[in-house]
Amino acid sequence: MNLDNIFNEIEKVDPEVYGRLDSRRAAMKSFARTSGKMALAAVPLAFGSMLQKAYAGTRSVSDSVVEILNYALTLEFLEAEFYNTGLMTTGLLAPGDVRSGIEIIAKHENAHVKYLQTTIMKLGGTPTPKPTFDFSGGSGSGNGPFKGLFNSLDLFLSVAQTFEDTGVRAYKGRAMEIVGGGDVLTAALQIHSVEARHAAYLREIRKTLGSGIGNVKPWITGNISGINSQAVQPNYNGEDVTTQSGINIVGINGFPISFNAATEAFDEPLSKADVLAIVTLFIKP
Repeated sequence: MNLDNIFNEIEKVDPEVYGRLDSRRAAMKSFARTSGKMALAAVPLAFGSMLQKAYAGTRSVSDSVVEILNYALTLEFLEAEFYNTGLMTTGLLAPGDVRSGIEIIAKHENAHVKYLQTTIMKLGGTPTPKPTFDFSGGSGSGNGPFKGLFNSLDLFLSVAQTFEDTGVRAYKGRAMEIVGGGDVLTAALQIHSVEARHAAYLREIRKTLGSGIGNVKPWITGNISGINSQAVQPNYNGEDVTTQSGINIVGINGFPISFNAATEAFDEPLSKADVLAIVTLFIKP
């Protein structure tokens, strides 16, 4: 059995395979050591078991990539439309640093929309159409908890922060499913990091303007939103995790790492179901 050829073929399909199997050298040594102790007929079963462990919880590229990109496209539609509307609303964003920053973020979000639409079509899929949004968070009623946000800079920036924080967690929650995505996975991670910069910028702006509750920081502490509205709490639930890969970060190895520091140091993903439950509030049925 030529392990080198086998791993070469797997790598063509999934460039990230060695991240799943620790490393090429380690994977080959481990399999060679294990297979040397069993009957020849059992070797294929052992190899299959190793790959099953490596890809546990994943889906095939053909089944998942277009669906995940359309999921991301819906989020980008939401953000792009939100900023576009804010910039077109008279009296909301006066000329100055805040407006300039929002203009840049809007350009980013509109670029994300175009990229995702083009990529989905290149993959042979159909981009999801842009929904009709209800930015009040009232599921189409127009009377949600954020009614009037385009008449209040404080409320507008609070919702903007919530959208960006949610976007960061949403990308993280599904990026692992793009198995063998190659350039698509790379682009998704590039968008993810930009969304994180947007979130940090908006949090800093809110702090500068004095609108952040509890001295809002560029990062998330526990599950605290820094926003004076319980309506956004589902977007931050689950961020108070202090255990990573089975390791408790608080006081790790005797270092004085507090609960706050432990939760700030790691950002938590949001599941598809959680994100859709949040986003649905802003979409007219």
